[in-house]
Amino acid sequence: MTRKILQREAVIGVVGMGYVGLPLSEAFCSAGFGVIGFDLDETRLASLSRGSSYLSHFTNARVAAMRGRGFAVTASPDVLAGADALLICVPTPITSHNAPDLSHVVEAAETLAAVLRPGQLVVLESTTFPGATAEVLKPILERSGLRAGRDFALAYSPEREDPGNRTFTTASIPKIVGADSEAERRVACALYDAITVTVPVSDTRTAEAVKLTENVFRFVNIALANELKVSFEALGIDVWEVIHAAQTKPFGYMPFFPGPGVGGHCIPVDPFYLAWRARAEGASLKMVELAGEISRAMPRRVVDKTLEALAARGRSPVGAHVLVVGAAYKRNIDDTRETPARDIIEILRSHGARVSYHDPLAPELVVGDTLMLSVDIGRDALAGFDCAIIVTDHDAFDYARLVRETPLVIDTRNATAQVDPALAGKIVRA
Repeated sequence: MTRKILQREAVIGVVGMGYVGLPLSEAFCSAGFGVIGFDLDETRLASLSRGSSYLSHFTNARVAAMRGRGFAVTASPDVLAGADALLICVPTPITSHNAPDLSHVVEAAETLAAVLRPGQLVVLESTTFPGATAEVLKPILERSGLRAGRDFALAYSPEREDPGNRTFTTASIPKIVGADSEAERRVACALYDAITVTVPVSDTRTAEAVKLTENVFRFVNIALANELKVSFEALGIDVWEVIHAAQTKPFGYMPFFPGPGVGGHCIPVDPFYLAWRARAEGASLKMVELAGEISRAMPRRVVDKTLEALAARGRSPVGAHVLVVGAAYKRNIDDTRETPARDIIEILRSHGARVSYHDPLAPELVVGDTLMLSVDIGRDALAGFDCAIIVTDHDAFDYARLVRETPLVIDTRNATAQVDPALAGKIVRA
């Protein structure tokens, strides 16, 4: 297997063509490997077969280049039997009770167990709790009659994707690789060494813990930034000015920024995998749980600030027309998973407000049982709103126009910092 990898003869099967699987497939295609993309979503497969993309930050040209290098896509598990390495890149959300939902991993494992053959390498990339690779994935794969570490290799290498980041890509981000035997770790490192620098760790549990530690770090510090925002506001201090000044220190400080809440596939989800596992072992992660409380409270705080600002202008929330600007969980991408925009819209509606949203990158948004469509904010459209709330600060938005033409703007991202100071009276920071 290692020889095939070194000679670029190995075929890589990537299970899940989402925000992780597609760029990972690209990295292996670019490194000269044959790559098979597996997904059950026929719409995705049809798009990839045409050489077009369904991710706003992943261009059609990149997909076309992959196709030109022989990238193949399929919904047939049997095709995966021909792959030498099988990389699982499926979602791992949490339940309504903040418990891990590994249903997609289980489904992928059952699919692979049916076609697994001796000599293959299986790697889980999806974020999960420490022990999941050995306790959940491995037993299902071994239903095939093959044994991990003897008949096939099993490893864990957590994805580190940051959609829309133009500085760091799959091929430039070091890859954590953990396995429960030296031989398995060696072959997994050989595979990922072909596309980036690897960082081997002692076992799969450690690799799983590394991923959670990275996101717990961000989760807690974002919550701290939000708590500082609230405290500094009470003291009449601009938290954004404080953070920008503090980050000039060349050591001992890393900037994290406040906002309307946290979203995406990692930050609002992954820390609860670790907290859940810790509780199962009789331990606790009080800082993580507190950070979760702070983050979950932010959408309601945004709405409270909005209602206060409307009341100060003599406007009741009942019947007020509010525009939510930006529905993606972060700037310049189309991903709406766990976006705080949903909570903000639902809370506003509970107060009787009429709510619309605008996001050119996310034309549709499901809120509760309702499918919302992004509204056009062309000429004179903004004048019809009582208030606009900036939830996502896409570069494409014209913030100066938004402030000029809307009676009230609630800014959760400091997106209006460069707007004409003469219009500052129309802006409320939240």
